[in-house]
Amino acid sequence: MTRSIEDYALLADGRCAALLGRDGSIDWLCWPRFDSDPCFASMLGCEGDGLWRIASAEPPRRASRCYQADTLVVETSFECEGGSVLAIDFMAVETTTPCLVRIIEGCEGSVAMHMRLLLRPYGDGNAVAHDRGGQTTSVMLQTGCGAMNLRSDAKLESRDECLIEAVFTVHAGERVAFSLSHGDTAVVDPASAIPALHDAQRHWRRWIERFDDSRTLWPQPVRRSLLTLKSLIYRPSGAMVAAPTTSLPELPGGCLNWDYRYCWLRDASFALEALLEAGFHEEARAWRDWLLRTLGASRSHIHIMYDVDGRRVPAERNIKSLAGWHGARPVRFGNAAATQYQPDVFGEALDCLYLTRRAGIRAAPEEAVLEERIVSWLLDHSERQGSGIWETRGEPRHYTTSRVMIWVALDRFIKHWCEDGPGAGDAMVQRAERLQRTLYEEVCTRGWDARRGAFIRSYGETGLDSSLLLMPLMGFMRVDDPRMSATIDAVRAELGEDGLIRRWRRGEGEAPEEGAFLACSCWMADCLYLRGDESDARAQFERVLAVANDVGLFAEEYDVRARTLAGNFPQALSHLAVVKTALLLSGSTKGHRSGG
Repeated sequence: MTRSIEDYALLADGRCAALLGRDGSIDWLCWPRFDSDPCFASMLGCEGDGLWRIASAEPPRRASRCYQADTLVVETSFECEGGSVLAIDFMAVETTTPCLVRIIEGCEGSVAMHMRLLLRPYGDGNAVAHDRGGQTTSVMLQTGCGAMNLRSDAKLESRDECLIEAVFTVHAGERVAFSLSHGDTAVVDPASAIPALHDAQRHWRRWIERFDDSRTLWPQPVRRSLLTLKSLIYRPSGAMVAAPTTSLPELPGGCLNWDYRYCWLRDASFALEALLEAGFHEEARAWRDWLLRTLGASRSHIHIMYDVDGRRVPAERNIKSLAGWHGARPVRFGNAAATQYQPDVFGEALDCLYLTRRAGIRAAPEEAVLEERIVSWLLDHSERQGSGIWETRGEPRHYTTSRVMIWVALDRFIKHWCEDGPGAGDAMVQRAERLQRTLYEEVCTRGWDARRGAFIRSYGETGLDSSLLLMPLMGFMRVDDPRMSATIDAVRAELGEDGLIRRWRRGEGEAPEEGAFLACSCWMADCLYLRGDESDARAQFERVLAVANDVGLFAEEYDVRARTLAGNFPQALSHLAVVKTALLLSGSTKGHRSGG
């Protein structure tokens, strides 16, 4: 079976995540954290790289699935020749360690089922404990990601050190449950599967009920996006991972395969704005606090990304044992972009703190110290070139959006300092104001191409870049400024593809054949709306919503030619953009960045 990214649904608990296929196969699972090595990795290789499949023994005549309303519980219905069953899959939430629970309920007639759990091999590290008869209802596994405990109502048979199977029949009204716990003991056993299901349902529904549907014309996509974002927040620290996957390629055949299981500072301000606009101040505060702890501890150098605990991202390495998504290599663990200098992150970090204050969240004592430290560094290194918002691995340069984001850092610092600090006469504030004016003039001169009548990607070239749409959204320039309006039109005309927006023109950039970038497509809708083109903005946004998969999830990009999602999945930045745009276009945003 050839899979597409659309085939997957997300199971998560705020610590780790799994991807479940339409056929009942979990093909990706990293335990016990989002960034742990995977124990199921067939998504990036073959069946022998690990999976956990529970499905009808014979191919079903029909299969369908959905999330239970307002939860991360997936229901899959298998209709077979002799009857039908319902598979219910979720991650337990009220447990000390991660646990996957899978329940098979008989609906009509009787259906023969097959369970197959195949661990990703770790050389000599695997051992499966079982009784001498080879069959049991409980199996202990020792894997490269730690001990695991599998329990079931059905008899389990260990085929070899990596493979466990079960064959069973479910009749109408019967139920068979499986639980897979991380650790030496089972935190959920089959007898407690239904209480665990009810706990999971309550957990997600109590959280999302805080969102007011009347605030948007698109309540269901917003609710699903918010639930997805909540599931990607690492509960112990409050940090949000960019995606729970690695190496799902941005273009056919691979090459641009990156590990997204980490926390980007760039996402901080976008995450804060979406959460605050949707009314989730607690999560926004936790994200702010993670940012302060992490950057406060980074005394020598501020990185662009960190792991979920605020530590350095591991060095990038290629995993040669994994063949890649449809053969797209390399498969990467770790991310070398963590060592890049990207000046835009300073603007995003200070904008994050600005947004929380504007939303009425009391400033933390360490905010002013961190802001002063960042701005002091920028004042002394304002001419240093960087890698840019798209993390290109070529020569550093002055990217227009990066220069704009340095302006944003200075702007947010000046506002905070004048409101709550020593005042506008302070020497550092005066230096910041001078540099801010210089940057504005520089961007309007060196970042503007008078011949083509648009802002350009970087100084000295003529190409467009859809990140330029952030200029009005971050408060650098009004959207109705003739230069900005012309740039919006140019991006729409030259980077638009079937109604979605690419990062750069097809045939240009680091990934000339990559798909349309979904966050950029939402930014275009935002700009059109703010300019007064409301009908065009809504049409633009609805084209984004149309490419979600059947359970409402988005990847990073959409390949217009192949008609499929592309890149790591589900992608936090895409879902963040969906939430913000859905509120903005409905006229219900609180405008936390107004006046920026």
